[in-house]
Amino acid sequence: MPGFEFFGAEERKEVNEVLESGILMRYGFDAQRNGHWKAKELELALCEKLNAPYAQLTSSGTSALTTAMAALGLGAGDEIIMPTFTFVASFESVLSVGAIPVLVDIDDTLTLSPAAVEAAITPKTKAVMPVHMCGSMADLDALKTICDKHNLILLEDACQSFGGTYKGKALGTIGDAGTFSFDFVKTITCGEGGGIVTNSKDVYTKCDAYQDHGHDHLGIDRGADLHPYLGYNYRISELHAAVGLAQLRKLDTFLEIQRKTKKIFKDALSAIPEVSFRRLPDESGDTATFLGFFLPDEDTTRKAAANLKAAGIVNFYYYDNNWHYIRNWQHFKQSQSLSRFGSELQAAMKVYETKEFPVSDALISRCICTPINLGWSEPEIVERTEKMVAAVRAAI
Repeated sequence: MPGFEFFGAEERKEVNEVLESGILMRYGFDAQRNGHWKAKELELALCEKLNAPYAQLTSSGTSALTTAMAALGLGAGDEIIMPTFTFVASFESVLSVGAIPVLVDIDDTLTLSPAAVEAAITPKTKAVMPVHMCGSMADLDALKTICDKHNLILLEDACQSFGGTYKGKALGTIGDAGTFSFDFVKTITCGEGGGIVTNSKDVYTKCDAYQDHGHDHLGIDRGADLHPYLGYNYRISELHAAVGLAQLRKLDTFLEIQRKTKKIFKDALSAIPEVSFRRLPDESGDTATFLGFFLPDEDTTRKAAANLKAAGIVNFYYYDNNWHYIRNWQHFKQSQSLSRFGSELQAAMKVYETKEFPVSDALISRCICTPINLGWSEPEIVERTEKMVAAVRAAI
């Protein structure tokens, strides 16, 4: 990652076809677009690639999550269980539909702990939302069993794991719906964009309307459309879809490069007894966008992260990160919203002013994740490997 490292003639060709037609919007202007429907084409390609019957593009991963939640009937007063380690968009989407985010601990997969999920279920719980962080997956068998047992919706936030699989099935296709991000730093990029996949025609139909002001898209033109539901403007543009179409065709190449590089890094760090690695529920389905590893304690991990940075090795010490771990989400903890929450949501959010997550802290404080880039040459990979090992050894 990210896919923008491999921009080339393929992306330019797709984008130029849109520019030459002059029609940048995905709907309407049939006669002027010269037969180019990039968003439709990308949605069909996603269905084929992921073996999913329905796919809907949106303007971002965040809008994909919001749209999916609305289509699944999630809203005011509904509790959605999600992990403490994620991107802020996950809880933003929950709040955007008026639902209540219920954050619970992660385990050594760096994703939702099934035991923590089970313990958090209440009569108000309506959905469980695993977030497949840093390119790999949650324990979907355990989470699906819990959802089936309690009649809960399983919504996969797969925004960081496009192209990954779990026991032969594409991530995002295992739950009631799955969402993806195609922003500028994802494995494949549209520049900005997102997507939803589902096995339910009803959920798809609602997503299709919701992301475009509620249009049912059944008329002969937009003016003839009816509006069975309220919706919003979460559409993707033809330009963004065009970029994604070219990028999707390169996905297998991207995954092959990432997996090869990650193995080199992991094999080298495996020689250090104090290093352990993130547990992967299905290692063969890992997208290998990141290598996540643990050191014995917080102090050693901080030293290693600093050493890596000094050596020019990009790494993420998420314990101090403002975007991905609850410890520094002060705006979330204090409910600092420009719009007022409903009374039930406002009361439910009070718990986060003081709630602590020692189990998650114990994991994230000892964890370093380093991204796997696509553009490194073989000599660069060798050099980075040597620097990485030396930086970690020096911290121990």
